[in-house]
Amino acid sequence: MAPRPLRFIPRRTPRKFLLIVILILVPISFFGIFNHGQKISYFFRPLWDNPPPPFEHLPHYYAENMSMDHLCRLHGWSVRSEPRRVFDAVIFSNELDLLEIRWHELNPYITKFVILEANTTFTGIPKPLFFALNQNRFAFAEGKIVHGVFPGRTSTTGSHEDPFVLESEQRGAMNGLLLHAGISDDDLLIMSDTDEIPSPHTVKLLQWCDGVPPVVHLELRHYMYSFEFPVDYSSWRATAHLYRPGRTHYRHSRQTDLILSDAGWHCSFCFHHLREFVFKMTAYSHADRVRHKEYLDYSRIQKIICRGDNLFDMLPEEYTFGS
Repeated sequence: MAPRPLRFIPRRTPRKFLLIVILILVPISFFGIFNHGQKISYFFRPLWDNPPPPFEHLPHYYAENMSMDHLCRLHGWSVRSEPRRVFDAVIFSNELDLLEIRWHELNPYITKFVILEANTTFTGIPKPLFFALNQNRFAFAEGKIVHGVFPGRTSTTGSHEDPFVLESEQRGAMNGLLLHAGISDDDLLIMSDTDEIPSPHTVKLLQWCDGVPPVVHLELRHYMYSFEFPVDYSSWRATAHLYRPGRTHYRHSRQTDLILSDAGWHCSFCFHHLREFVFKMTAYSHADRVRHKEYLDYSRIQKIICRGDNLFDMLPEEYTFGS
């Protein structure tokens, strides 16, 4: 009698073992999503979002002692018989050092420095009127300053008010303050945050040339924590506008596909004291990135600054370097 062939009979995985694996993996997954949800979201962003359209870069030519007529013609524009008036408008929080740098740089070309500050942060935390309390530092520009105060709203426990709503309201209030400052048709209006500083020759070029785009973004060299530490040229939100009554509105978002190359500097989280870092981390619209109390620890912040790492332990956004 021929021997019966051997057959391989797979062993079934015990149900208890599968249950144990599930009981281990599910809590770990929830813990990972809770603690690293933003990292996971950013990592998979190409799957759920589309990249923004690329900017059309306008070349930016500059040389010392070159005539404005020559500079305007290099850009395909023509020189004006007299310069435009220039209004520099910022919504101010607590960046006193950067504001002083900004105004010293731009002062020769600015008609009015328009500054709006609130008595609360975008997150609804009461705060001092830092500019009003330190106006003596800006006496060099005293005759040009138009200062406004926005009555903020203090958040209450459990209110969950969107900080971007408060930010949007302040940007809307800036439109009225600009009218109070006397802005009129065809004046040059700079819209940017305090730490987004156009170079003086950029402002002078847009001030003196006819044919410039009615709206153009400004490509700024990006620095982190100090002007000692350059990052890249990813900063684009600053804009220059030829003001049109009823049509020009103060914003901090994508407004055109045109961007003027190498137009200034953006110094993010460039502060003198650690307490200023903590203030901004809890005050601005992205305060939800402070996911753990230890993020605000002075020793942690100091180490991160020295290493050049991200204060919020975040991965770079895919489309900030992919577009």
